Amino acid sequence: MAVQTVATPTVDLGPAAALSCRECGHRVPLGPVFACEECFGPLEIAYDFSAYDTDKLRARIESGPANIWRYAPLLPVPADVADKPNLNPGWTPLVKADRLARELGVTGGLFVKDDSGNPTHSFKDRVVAQALEAARAFGFTTLSCSSTGNLAGAVGAAAARAGLRSCVFIPHDLEQGKVVMAAVYGGELVGIEGNYDDVNRFCSELIGDPAGEGWGFVNVNLRPYYAEGSKTLAYEICEQLGWKLPDQLVVPIASGSQLTKIDKGLKELIALGLVEDKPYKIFGAQAEGCSPVSAAFKAGHDVVRPQKPDTIAKSLAIGNPADGPYVLDIARRTGGAVEDVTDPQIVDAIKLLARTEGIFAETAGGVTVGVTRKLIESGALDPSLTTVVLNTGDGLKTLDAVAGTGLTATIRPNLDSFREAGLA
Repeated sequence: MAVQTVATPTVDLGPAAALSCRECGHRVPLGPVFACEECFGPLEIAYDFSAYDTDKLRARIESGPANIWRYAPLLPVPADVADKPNLNPGWTPLVKADRLARELGVTGGLFVKDDSGNPTHSFKDRVVAQALEAARAFGFTTLSCSSTGNLAGAVGAAAARAGLRSCVFIPHDLEQGKVVMAAVYGGELVGIEGNYDDVNRFCSELIGDPAGEGWGFVNVNLRPYYAEGSKTLAYEICEQLGWKLPDQLVVPIASGSQLTKIDKGLKELIALGLVEDKPYKIFGAQAEGCSPVSAAFKAGHDVVRPQKPDTIAKSLAIGNPADGPYVLDIARRTGGAVEDVTDPQIVDAIKLLARTEGIFAETAGGVTVGVTRKLIESGALDPSLTTVVLNTGDGLKTLDAVAGTGLTATIRPNLDSFREAGLA
C-alpha cells in the first residue's frame, strides 16, 4: 500500500468520516492513502449525513454560491471552503438541446451538460478543486498529477491560485494546445516518453521515493478526495432539472472515475430525499481506439483487459482504466451499456453538436455525442426518455481533430464576387 509520510494533524473535511474500501469495506482514518491495507482495493470517502434535514439541506444548497461549493455539505471540504483561494468551478450550463434532439430523433428531452465553461475549460477543475482542499488539510507543498492534458492544466491553474508549487507529468506527444495551457501557469511540466499508463506508473514510483516527499498527487495519493469532485456533476444536473433524476445519462470513460462518482452522487441525492427515487440508466462512452471497457461489456466479461491507445480522443486514452470494473457493474445494474465510436464518427459528432447547439466540444464530447447517436440507432437508448449527455471540455483544446474545417469561400471585396461565390 502506498502511504505518504506527511504529518497529518486532525483534519476538518466536513462530513467526511473515514476512508472505506470499495471491495471489503475496511475503514481507515482520513489521510493521503488510496489503497486498502487489507485487500489492496481502492479507498473512497465515507460520510456521516445523519444530522441533515432534507428541506433545510435543499434550502442551504439553493442559497449557496454559483459553483461546486454550494454542495459543500455533501463533500470532503471544510465549511469555510468558499472563502479560500480556489478556482471555484462548477454550476455550468445544462443546455436544452432541441435542435440536436431533432437530428438524433430524441423526443423525451435532450440536454447537454456543458463543462467547457469551467476555469480551465474542462470538468477537471471540479476534481482538482477537491484535491486541493485535501492537499491543504494534509500539509502538502507541491501539487502534482499524471495527465492526458486537461488535468495538467487544471492542476497548474489551481496551484497557481493557491500559491503552491506544481509539477505535472504528461505523455510527451499530447496535443500542443493542451501542452501550452498546462505550461502557461508557471509550474513545471514534464513530458514522459510513453503513454498515459507509463506516466501513471512513474508517478506511483515517485510517491514511494524521498524525492516525492510533500507531494500531493491529485489522482494518486489524493485520489479518494479528487474523485468526489465528479459527484457535483450529478448534483448540478438534478438541481438544474428541478431536483429530478434524468432517465438516462451518457458519460465519457477515461479512468472510469467520473461515471462511478456520478452514480454515487445520484444515489446520495436519493438517500437524502433531495430527489424522488426512480430508475435511471447510465451509459459509458469510449473511442474505438481505446475501448477496453466497451470491449469487456460487449463480451460479457467482468475483467477489463488493457489496450494500447490509438485514438484522437487523447483525453480518454487510458488503456488500463482503474475504475473499469466498477463502470461495468453500474452499466449492468442500471440497465445501461458501454459503447464506442471510431475517430471519424467522433469528428462528425463534434461538428454536429457545434452546428446544432453552438457548443464546440473537444474530442471527448464528440465521443459522448457519437455514442449517443449509435445507442439510439441500436435501440439501446430510449429516445422518448429524458437524456443528459456530458461535454467535458472545450474544442479549442483539440483543434487538430477538426483541422480540415475552414473557409467557405474567399472572395474579392465586392458584391459581384459575393454573388459569384453563391453566397447571396
